Amino acid sequence: MGSHWWTDAVFYQLYPRSFADSDGDGVGDLDGVTAHLDHLQQLTVDAIWLNPVTVSPMVDHGYDVADPRAVDPLFGGAAALDRLLVAAHARGIRVVMDVVPNHTSAAHRWFVEALAAAPGSPARGRYFFRDGRGPDGARPPNNWISVFGGPAWTRVTEADGSPGQWYLHLFAPEQPDLNWANPEVVADFATTVRFWLERGVDGFRIDVAHGMAKPPGLPDMPTTDIGLLAHRDDDPRFNQPGVHAIHRAIRAVVDDYPDAVTIGEVWVRDNTAFAAYLRPDELHLGFNFRLVQADFDAAQIRDAIENSLAAAALAGAPPTWTLANHDVVRTVTRYGGGPVGRARAAAMALVLLALPGVVFVYNGEELGLPEADLPDAARQDPVWERSGHTEPGRDGARVPLPWSGDAPPFGFSTTPRTWLPMPDDWAELTVQRQHRDPASTLTLYRRALELRRTRPEFDDDQIDWLGAPDDVVAFRRGALVCLLNTGQRPVALPAGRVIVASAAPEGGALAPDAAAWLI
Repeated sequence: MGSHWWTDAVFYQLYPRSFADSDGDGVGDLDGVTAHLDHLQQLTVDAIWLNPVTVSPMVDHGYDVADPRAVDPLFGGAAALDRLLVAAHARGIRVVMDVVPNHTSAAHRWFVEALAAAPGSPARGRYFFRDGRGPDGARPPNNWISVFGGPAWTRVTEADGSPGQWYLHLFAPEQPDLNWANPEVVADFATTVRFWLERGVDGFRIDVAHGMAKPPGLPDMPTTDIGLLAHRDDDPRFNQPGVHAIHRAIRAVVDDYPDAVTIGEVWVRDNTAFAAYLRPDELHLGFNFRLVQADFDAAQIRDAIENSLAAAALAGAPPTWTLANHDVVRTVTRYGGGPVGRARAAAMALVLLALPGVVFVYNGEELGLPEADLPDAARQDPVWERSGHTEPGRDGARVPLPWSGDAPPFGFSTTPRTWLPMPDDWAELTVQRQHRDPASTLTLYRRALELRRTRPEFDDDQIDWLGAPDDVVAFRRGALVCLLNTGQRPVALPAGRVIVASAAPEGGALAPDAAAWLI
């Protein structure tokens, strides 16, 4: 696998809007991140991945990029990013930025030019403008649907006021898809990559890395009965063969910066197809989401781990592991909510951190935050509107982090009017409260991450499955044994000394919904 810094790194995924607010406007910002680097240092993370901070109208909270080479004033502008880079690097923490190559904002100067230009013009050639079907082109060019709900096409009004062409947007209408067959698009993205690497960032998380390439002729989808935010390997909107040439072009630029890493968001389930993204001249790392998609079930968890390891091995790349991100329901809630969900999420954290390869921890997971139940009037995710208010969207996993105190905004901001409302009952979940509690989720994360960094067992990049009951996950990594009990009854612990556990063993047994490491 080589010995690059990211080979076994722990990344902390940081959603800047929701981490810490330094200027009292209710929205987290980059100076807020800099002010709380102690928290990340105490977690002993190697790097932070920042969700988008570039200039954006914020229709999709930064994933609609209007200027990919400028930091939005909402987050403090370029000077705030520079301050963060200096402070993080001084602590040995690297900083990875989000880039969005599949689409731009409708406010991007290119798209503004395209709307003003004529059909067939070079300005429209940077995107997917097509004539409609049927009489007067009144129907979309194909049957594609948006990942956020509704059609993937919007009709424009031409300069003369007549109904005109349609443009493609796999996400919101304010996020038109770029045409990566256009050399201008390729060249501009290379400029963006170099701009940020020269500025001092340490790499990129590449949004929708299985997108960008579209099938020739844009044929109809075989089925449009796909759930919102769902991913299928037979979906013609994604995972087209041409995407690999795009990644090779990106990698050719990044290779001029040997310490920079590229991490792709790759929603591809087939192991061989997934591994193709990790060929030596494509992505360094790819997000494998199998653990995110697994229930709290021993067989599903073992299957997710085995397939993730197999996919990475096909490419000779490090496996990646994560339980949560800004697009999925928080782990505590996915695993049942309440005390059971918290116990299971803590147990799964030990499984996650025992595995070889690269780990991503989403901000708030180290606090055991549940999905927040928001009032409908507070919801901002475009999925909520696009689904006709049938899908709540992703806001519940994006609520600001509680730092201190007994009531909202819990030290996140000086104003209680935070961009998403914070639950009143999070006082027990604050960093301040958990810092002092030896039984807290935060204490567990800190202990496990410290052991992962310092114990020699973690030098071994292989795992061996151990014989165990059907509802137990048990594996060995070097001399370390990780045991997870997903069943209803306590299970006897094997011989050895427990060095960390999500629930204290009693009488030599591990309780249900608990995990432990032994040596």
